[in-house]
Amino acid sequence: MNDFAVLNTGRKMPFLGLGTWKSEPGKVKKAVMWALEAGYRHIDCAAIYGNEVEIGEALQETLGPDKPLRREDVFITSKLWNTHHHPDDVEPALLKTLRDLKLEYLDLYLIHWPHAFQRGDNAFPKHEDGSLLYDYTDYKLTWAAMEKLVEKGLVRSIGLSNFNSRQIDDILAVANIKPTVLQVESHPYLAQEELLTHCRDRGLVMTAYSPLGSPDRAWKDPDEPVLLQEPVIGLLAEKYKKSVAQIILRWQIQRGVVTIPKSVTECRIKENIQVFDFTLEAEEVKSITALNRGWRYIVPMIEVEGRRVPRDAGHPHYPFNDPY
Repeated sequence: MNDFAVLNTGRKMPFLGLGTWKSEPGKVKKAVMWALEAGYRHIDCAAIYGNEVEIGEALQETLGPDKPLRREDVFITSKLWNTHHHPDDVEPALLKTLRDLKLEYLDLYLIHWPHAFQRGDNAFPKHEDGSLLYDYTDYKLTWAAMEKLVEKGLVRSIGLSNFNSRQIDDILAVANIKPTVLQVESHPYLAQEELLTHCRDRGLVMTAYSPLGSPDRAWKDPDEPVLLQEPVIGLLAEKYKKSVAQIILRWQIQRGVVTIPKSVTECRIKENIQVFDFTLEAEEVKSITALNRGWRYIVPMIEVEGRRVPRDAGHPHYPFNDPY
């Protein structure tokens, strides 16, 4: 099996990338350097992660005519935040990301979420009661502005993140430039089989974020299932003399899903890319997929009258009110 997916533009996207969500400034530069040294050729970023300046330092030291790697050797993704959905805000937001990353273009730019927040410099604008201030810009208008970035050569491909199947079809109905990628949470407890089929049928590649169940989140529920302790995967790890994480990453790759595990630990970064020297049997892939329980680890929550509820569920463009 190849170590890259082929996008509908014909461009190649490495199946394994380094995720940088929750990678703190002070640590993320080293993480990116270690990843590139270890053979990663795909880095996943986003403006809202607050660490693109430091990632840019790593890229500046590593990419270039007299550096270890050429710019075209590395696939770099970033994402448009919710406060910049207005068509007038899309290009300025991208230009800031390019400045921060010290790049002339991105390989892929995604709309981070389908629902918009109030325009402005505050990433999480709020009412006095703490609830978010929303904007209702139609994401189809945002998409038209994304297309202009491709036409100007500022990005090679554009795509979506956290959109559901209906919203993908909304975009496809108006798109002059088709989305290449859908990035969503996916792991054995959220296999996303229906959504994966939906993407395949429409020529989109799926990327899985939080592929290991995001065990380092601050807001973990003590009763939630712990993916890395799943016995079915543990037995396969023993069989192949691999870690549980490596089995999960290999499962995604064999399904044709691009995967972006996050780490700032050198040994884990190196371990996570050692997944191209073995192959799971078809029945083993199925047994992992069968662990699906529709469990989302990543849902922005808010406290309302003592209860934790999905923060954005009332927004008309909130993606998780649909089955998939």
